Order: sequence, then C-alpha cells, then structure tokens
Amino acid sequence: MFINYKELDRIEKLIWNFRNISHFLRSTSNGKGSQKHILSVLLKSGCVTQTALTDYLGISPGSASEVLSKMEAAKLIVRTENELDHRTVKIELTEKGKQEAILVTEERNRNHTKMFSKLSEKEQEELLFLLEKVTLHCEDNNVQEKKKE
Repeated sequence: MFINYKELDRIEKLIWNFRNISHFLRSTSNGKGSQKHILSVLLKSGCVTQTALTDYLGISPGSASEVLSKMEAAKLIVRTENELDHRTVKIELTEKGKQEAILVTEERNRNHTKMFSKLSEKEQEELLFLLEKVTLHCEDNNVQEKKKE
C-alpha cells in the first residue's frame, strides 16, 4: 500500500518530490484562499478589486466573499463600493490588517529561506534555472492543449 521511494524510477521520484514541496508550500501559505495568503497579497498589491483578487487567487467569488466577510468582521480589511461602478468593490488593508500582514509575510519568508538553506547560492541558481525550464515547458504544453480544444 505504501510506496517505497527507493523503488521509484527517476520521473516518479521527481513527481514525488514536487508533490511533497507543493504540500509544504501550501501549508506555509495556509492555502490559496486563506486569510493569511490574502493578507500577504494585499500587502504587496495595495488596494485591489474583489474580482481581481478572486481571479489572482484562483478561487470562486463565493469563497472569496466568505473569507473577506470574516476578514472585514475582524477589522483586517475594508471593502468599499466603487462610486462610478457600483458592481465593483475595492479591498484594502486596515492598519490592523497591515500589521498582521507584515507578521504573516515575515513568517512565510522565514519558512521559505529555511526551505532552501541546505542549498548554496550556486545550487539555488541551478535549481531556479531548471524549475523555470520545466515551468516554461509545462506552460507551453498547456497553451498547445488549449489550442486543440
């Protein structure tokens, strides 16, 4: 039932490691639609529309609205209706939200730094080069697949 890593071939080991790293990254960012992730996104981007935030996070408008309502109740964000277009809602951090976002971002940065601490700068550069190469290939293949549809 359990997989023996030593018995996996090279590609299976690569996928296994990507999956483990993905789980680690997800746990340190607390999920793509979590309050902590939203705080860090808003800290970087400033005032954004709810639609833009939802699109960026890749979550449904309903999920975003639910999380944002909790954040608003906790006084972490303020949602303001656009005076020119009442369908558009702008979101920005409150002072309390900014302070929390700074703490969240610092914690995430510490975790990410720790994650790569076993690699030298040269090894990090090599890994970055290889990951960018794989990512570009995946994006190209994804574009090709969408063209077929």
